[in-house]
Amino acid sequence: MRFSVPQFIDVEDKIFGPLTFKQFVYLVGGGGMVFLCYKFLPWYLWIPLGLGFGGLGFALAFVKVNEKPLINTIEAMFNYGINDKLYVWKKEHPTKKSQEQKNKEQEVPVQLLPRISESKLHDIAWGLDVLDKS
Repeated sequence: MRFSVPQFIDVEDKIFGPLTFKQFVYLVGGGGMVFLCYKFLPWYLWIPLGLGFGGLGFALAFVKVNEKPLINTIEAMFNYGINDKLYVWKKEHPTKKSQEQKNKEQEVPVQLLPRISESKLHDIAWGLDVLDKS
């Protein structure tokens, strides 16, 4: 039995022309705030506030920071600002090491990659294949 696997699950659907629902809401919200400022405030107040609200709505709709929407960055900034920050530093006093521990630290480390051929390129390729951690 075959099942269809959903693809492009991280891409939001375009609902209003080239805009997603969230983008549309941000733009309409910013436009609504500009209209309210225009209607109820004198011109010397509504122009800077209107530009601020309009710019914020446009930025929320279209600006991305590290391939994530701007609202995620604003939320992270807000959470960082209101959450407690406790930084604790405890100084550790040095302990006396035994002679055996000092000898172990001074030993020459064992070569990690065995020498398998005289070709340097072959050794490097073998090391990359063996030590690949992905």
